[in-house]
Amino acid sequence: MKDQKLTVVARILVKEEKREFVKRELLKLIDVTRAEEGCINYDLHQDNENPNFFIFYENWKNRELWQIHMNNKHLAEYIKATDGAVEEFIVHEMTHIV
Repeated sequence: MKDQKLTVVARILVKEEKREFVKRELLKLIDVTRAEEGCINYDLHQDNENPNFFIFYENWKNRELWQIHMNNKHLAEYIKATDGAVEEFIVHEMTHIV
């Protein structure tokens, strides 16, 4: 499935007192990730009812290129910077059906 497009939904729940800090860190990821090979879109959303809840909606050319993204320096730096500020981080790898 090397050429099968991959959709990723990353759910991020942050501690309320760390919300603005984590949001700034998430925003730092956007331009550098959108420039990566295989990135089709990388869109950050914030919940209207719970501002501590963020979602990245991503599409990648294939899973292999997304895996390269997951091992990039900027993502490791984000994880280190936000250690202790994120309550929950769940990643869903999805396949487009229709």
